[in-house]
Amino acid sequence: MATDSQAREILYVVLLCFVWYGVSSGNGVILKTVLNDFPYPITVTMVQLLTATLLSGPLFSLWGIRTTVDINRTYYWKLIVPLAFGKFFASVSSHVSIWKVPVSYAHTVKATMPLFTVILSRIILQEKQTFKVYFSLIPIVIGVLIATASEISFNMIGLISALLATMGFSLQHTFSKKVLCETNIHHLRLLHVLARLAFMFFLPVWFIYDFRKILHDDDLFQQKDSFTILFLLFTDGLCNFAQNIVAFSLISLVSPLTYSVCNTAKRISVIAVSLILLGNPVTATNFFGMMLAIFGVLLYNKAKYDANQEKQKAAALPFIAHKNDANLLLKYEDDHHNTVIGKLYPASVPKKNGYVRLHQMMNGSPNLQNV
Repeated sequence: MATDSQAREILYVVLLCFVWYGVSSGNGVILKTVLNDFPYPITVTMVQLLTATLLSGPLFSLWGIRTTVDINRTYYWKLIVPLAFGKFFASVSSHVSIWKVPVSYAHTVKATMPLFTVILSRIILQEKQTFKVYFSLIPIVIGVLIATASEISFNMIGLISALLATMGFSLQHTFSKKVLCETNIHHLRLLHVLARLAFMFFLPVWFIYDFRKILHDDDLFQQKDSFTILFLLFTDGLCNFAQNIVAFSLISLVSPLTYSVCNTAKRISVIAVSLILLGNPVTATNFFGMMLAIFGVLLYNKAKYDANQEKQKAAALPFIAHKNDANLLLKYEDDHHNTVIGKLYPASVPKKNGYVRLHQMMNGSPNLQNV
C-alpha cells in the first residue's frame, strides 16, 4: 500500500511538472507579446496580482481550502509582508528583463539562481558549501558570460533586471518554504495573501507611475486595438496564476533540491519554446552559452544532493563518550527497530543482543565488530 501511495505521489509530481512546463512556456511567449505592444511592466505585474487575488476565492471554495490564516501579528510583519514586497519587486524586475531582452536570454541569466543562493546562504546563514558546489558555479557563470557576450539583442537594463529578479526569486523561494513549514498554511492561501498584499501596497505606485503615462500615451491603442491588448493582459494573468499555483504546489510537495531540478528543466522548456515560436536570432556561440549555464545548474543540483547525503551520514554516526567511561551509549539503526539505544559495557563483556565492543575502535584496531 505504501508503495502504491508513493507511486501515485511521484506520478502526481511528474504531471505537475509537465503542466508547469507547458504553462510557463506559453506564458513566456504571451508575456513577450504583451510587453512588445504594451511596454508597461508595472501594469502587467498589477494585472497578474489582481488576477491571482480575484481567482483565489473561488478556488478556495471549490477545493475546501480555509479562508482564514492563523498567524500572529509579529510573524506576519516579520515574514509575510516582506515576502509580498519581494514578490512585487521580483515580478516587476522579471517583466522588465523580458521586455528589454529576448525570453531565451532572460531565462539564461536566471540560471544564475544557484550563485545567488550560495552567496545569500553564506551571508545570511553563515553556511559553507563543499568544493563540488563551488566548482559547479563555474560553468554557470561562464555560460552566462558567453551568452551575454554573444547576445545579438543585448540590453544592460535587461541584464540587470534579470539578475535582480533572480536574486528576488531565490529569496522568495527560500522564505516561502520556511513559512509553509512553520505555519502549516496552505500553499495556495499563501499565494493569495502575498498577491493581495503586493497589489494593495503598490496600487498607489501604479497610479503615480504607470496610470498617468497610459492616459497620455496617444499611440498606444492606435498600434493595436484595445480589445487585443486587454485580451493579452487577461490571458497573461491567467497563465501566470496557473504557473504560480503549480509552482507553489511543487514547493509544498518536494524538497528545495527537487524543486530546483524541476525549475531547471522548466527553464530549458521555456528557452526552447521561445526560440521556436518567437524566432529570436541566436548564434551557435550564444546557444552554447545557454546550454553551458543549464549544465552548470544540473551540476550544482547534483553537488548539493551529494553534500546533503554526506550531512545525513555524518548525523547518523554514533556519539562516543570518553574511552575510559565504563558505560558507553551508542545510537544505531537495528534491523527490527527504528532507533535503539544500546548500552555498551566494558570491553571485557562479550558482545550480546546488539551490544558491541568499542575498545578496539578506540585503540585503532580494524577488527571492530559490527552490530
